[in-house]
Amino acid sequence: MSKVLMLTTSLLLITMIVLTLSACSAPNSQVSQQGTNPATESETAQTQAEPSSSEAERRDDVVGIDVPESEKMSDASEETEEETAVPELKMKINGQELTVIWEENESVDALLSLALDSPVIVEMSMYGGFEQVGSLGTSIARDDVKITTQAGDIVLYSGNQIVVFYGSNSWAYTRLGKIDGLSSAELTDLLGNGAVELTLFTE
Repeated sequence: MSKVLMLTTSLLLITMIVLTLSACSAPNSQVSQQGTNPATESETAQTQAEPSSSEAERRDDVVGIDVPESEKMSDASEETEEETAVPELKMKINGQELTVIWEENESVDALLSLALDSPVIVEMSMYGGFEQVGSLGTSIARDDVKITTQAGDIVLYSGNQIVVFYGSNSWAYTRLGKIDGLSSAELTDLLGNGAVELTLFTE
């Protein structure tokens, strides 16, 4: 009878120990399952830190933005225009620079070519009480037509003489230009008081 009791007691103890061990191991397994895998965590962090190839390409595109070809061509054309701009023909009388509206013809182009090399100085004298006339020292292209001049007109006579009017006359001339911004009285004061020196130049 005592042996049976002892056996029963032993079985109960073994059963309790097994249950106790099972209860203890279950939380540990859950903890290990819920735990973080260091390798996985490292890979995840690396993936978050490194941008995808598409994101990297977009960033590269933003950093290395290319200027459109149209803008490059526009800038180049502006620089070319500045470099190839034709100098402007200008005129002084007795050292006073005057505003002149030049004609667009071969005669004015020829005067410009002469002035590009060095200033063209023309010693002029009064004639007829309405003009100043002087020799260019060379002949240039002309296209003479019968015209009636007005004060301020600048013309070419016989292809080798330049004439500036402070009065009026009718003859065959080639128009060169017109002095702008001076009244008839101012032109008479400038041109009607003896010989003058006319200078054609460029800048």
